[in-house]
Amino acid sequence: MRWVTSEDVPRSGELRVPAGAIFTPSARELAEARAIRIVELRDGQAAPATPPEKVVALGADHGGFRLKETLKPLLAALGLEVRDIGVFDEKPADYPDIAQKVAELVARGEAGRGVIIDGAGIGSSIAANKVSGIRAALCYDRASARNSREHNNSNVLTLGARLLTAGQAEEVLRTWLGTPFAGGRHAARVEKIARIEERYSRAPQPVVPEPRPSGSGSGPIASLIDHTMLRPEATRADIIKLCGEARQYGFATVCINPYWVPLAASELAGTAVKVCTVAGFPLGATSTEAKVAEAAAALRAGAREIDMVINVGALRSGDFDTVKLDIQAVARVCHDAGAIVKVILETALLDDAQKTAACGLAQAAGADFVKTSTGFGPAGATVQDIVLMRHAVGPRMGVKAAGGIRTLDDFRAMVAAGASRVGASASVKIVEAAGK
Repeated sequence: MRWVTSEDVPRSGELRVPAGAIFTPSARELAEARAIRIVELRDGQAAPATPPEKVVALGADHGGFRLKETLKPLLAALGLEVRDIGVFDEKPADYPDIAQKVAELVARGEAGRGVIIDGAGIGSSIAANKVSGIRAALCYDRASARNSREHNNSNVLTLGARLLTAGQAEEVLRTWLGTPFAGGRHAARVEKIARIEERYSRAPQPVVPEPRPSGSGSGPIASLIDHTMLRPEATRADIIKLCGEARQYGFATVCINPYWVPLAASELAGTAVKVCTVAGFPLGATSTEAKVAEAAAALRAGAREIDMVINVGALRSGDFDTVKLDIQAVARVCHDAGAIVKVILETALLDDAQKTAACGLAQAAGADFVKTSTGFGPAGATVQDIVLMRHAVGPRMGVKAAGGIRTLDDFRAMVAAGASRVGASASVKIVEAAGK
């Protein structure tokens, strides 16, 4: 099963979806407005007739929108099918979002090549090259386009709409599409690029940490724990004690309510322990604007990680657009400040299909982690949920287990199931048990 949001709806033509796909209301309305033919693919049904090497994924931000529309007829005239992932107007858009979508289509083999256009082409090239398997090249004339294909086997082209005329861009695109990879000595060099990428992008697989002595620097166990105190009755003395324990044992973060962020930031200044706080906590039912404002204020006060609560009601209503945009807005303000965002699903309120959908939406919105629970819901983390979440997001996204993790055995079970971070208030008890 997959969910279809308005961003998945093409500008024209048809949309192929797997059997059982769920459309958000806005996606359904947009498809009807654009007269898109919906093709439902049954299990075992053949893939679309157009081979991937004849498909070009095309995207642009607002600065590249007009040039994108200009180049589309050229691609069609060359016998190529265009997968236009947007944008579809000149409203402000973020080029990393567009670059990621194009790059992922190419990396998954759904498109043989990708073309991304922004104002200068530089940012899109940088962003696209973060996706494993992508060799994006910013080209500005026929010579650079030819070289990027012959020598580097580039599979994504980025163009600067403010730096090229439409005619120049067409020349670059024609040259890039028409130039084959030379192979030979260049193949060995491209392979070296792939090995560098593999070395630095491979995500470590979850392991069960070996016991280490307690005390200062308690090893890998403490480094995976968010030392947590979210009780409303917590006092100043409680927060100071929490920070002292975090310094002593080397926990990843202290996770506290927003009011205490300035105090915790002061207490932990000069240490490796980060300050984590919450937004939309614990219900997730506040407005996106409120969550963004709450996150922004906490970041200004010294927080480096934000655990936001998903809009559970919107998710259960099938309003996936709202859920994704809610996460995306908070993720943007966090990433602009160099911080990370974890999305709390409150898994005890969701069925497995909703948990899987929530993981996919969090990932698509740019979140860094998905997290099980607030600790204030009807139940906390379970091994089954961690396994499901890890399977849903794959190896490159964080999964945080939180709620009801009180013993070393609980901790080890969660990490073995796929958790890369654990939130616990019994943190000291856990690390000290590991040292016995």
